[in-house]
Amino acid sequence: MRLIVDHRTTYRFTAPQSRLIQLLRVNPEDTHDQSVASWTVHVDCDARFRPGRDGFGNSTTMLYVDGPIDSIEITVSGEVLTNPSRGIVHGGEETLPPELFLRATALTAADKAIWDFAHTIGEGVPLATLHALNGTIHQRFALDRGRPITGQSAATAFQRESATPRDLAHIFVAAARCLGIPARYVSGYSPVCFGADTSPAPHGWAEAYV
Repeated sequence: MRLIVDHRTTYRFTAPQSRLIQLLRVNPEDTHDQSVASWTVHVDCDARFRPGRDGFGNSTTMLYVDGPIDSIEITVSGEVLTNPSRGIVHGGEETLPPELFLRATALTAADKAIWDFAHTIGEGVPLATLHALNGTIHQRFALDRGRPITGQSAATAFQRESATPRDLAHIFVAAARCLGIPARYVSGYSPVCFGADTSPAPHGWAEAYV
C-alpha cells in the first residue's frame, strides 16, 4: 500500500516571540514492513533543523527559529510504502529492553478489577492471548468517539460502560502487563474519518511485545 501524507500544523502567538525551539517527532522510519519513499519537513520561515533521537529511540528533529515571530506553519509530507503484516511490526529499531514496558505508569496501573479481568483471558501463546484480550475489551465496552477525559487512568475507564480509543489502549496495556507481556501506549493519527469530520484525527492505540 502507498500512503501519501500531507500534514500541516499552524501556530499563532498572541505576542511576537523572540525565539522558538520545538522538538518534532514527525519522521517515520524504515522497517521490514514499510519503506519511506520520500519525506520532507518544511516551515514557512527561516529555520534550522537538528536531527536526533529521544530516550526511547524515536527519530526527532529539533527546530530553531529566530524571531520576532508571530506565527509559523510546519508542513510534513511524503510517501510511505507498506506491506501487509497483520498488525505485527518486524525489524523496528528498539533501544530499550522489553522489560521496561512491564512497569506501571499513572495511567496504566492495573487495579484488582483489571487484574482479574486479564486473568480470565488466561496465559498461553502471547500472540493468541493478545488477540483474545483485544477482542474481549472491544466486546466489553461501547466505543466513545468523543474527546478523551484528560488524565483518566485505565482503572477509572474500566469502570465505565463506554471508552474512547485512548481508554481502550490504556486498559489493554494494563491488562497485558498483568499477564507478563510488555506493552506500551502509542499515539498517532487514525486513517478513518469519524462523523462529520472529513480529515483523519489524532488517535491512540497499543503495542505489545511478542
